[in-house]
Amino acid sequence: MPKAKKSGKRKKFDYTKNRKKLKKKLRNKLAPTIECAQIRKAWDDRKTVQQNLRDMGLQHDSKAVLPIRQPKLMESETMDMETEGTIVTKPYVIKDMESEASNPRQIAKTLSRDLIEYAQHMIREHGEDYKAMARDEKNYYQDTPKQIRRKIEDYKRHHPDDFSTFTQSLKA
Repeated sequence: MPKAKKSGKRKKFDYTKNRKKLKKKLRNKLAPTIECAQIRKAWDDRKTVQQNLRDMGLQHDSKAVLPIRQPKLMESETMDMETEGTIVTKPYVIKDMESEASNPRQIAKTLSRDLIEYAQHMIREHGEDYKAMARDEKNYYQDTPKQIRRKIEDYKRHHPDDFSTFTQSLKA
């Protein structure tokens, strides 16, 4: 039997590529991205996850924060004493996260012009009678009364100024 043929070319070392740079780029590419901007800014790559979170005043293991009561009281008491002695070196992370969480979020949802016109037509023609709206000829998608009610409530919630001017024009 003949031998298997070797591959065409011998592998040679490429001196033009910076191996250290490629390794660092690969490590950064494979590393998970941290969504929270405050944690990402304070993160130290040379430390472990647990050390980073402890420095920020956060807890790595949720079981250590809220321990499940075990019959062995001596071990859990020593664990509580160890966790109380942690020193927070980056308290600004928690302060930034708390300030961001206390800010009210802006509702970015908006409705299409067609849906607004649909809701206005239904209110103009039928008022609050959702069953009649479901039978309306403009109900192209054959929405049920609950679906129509939900669409109208979305219109009221996301466009309160338009809705108030629309109801004022109906009363006049």
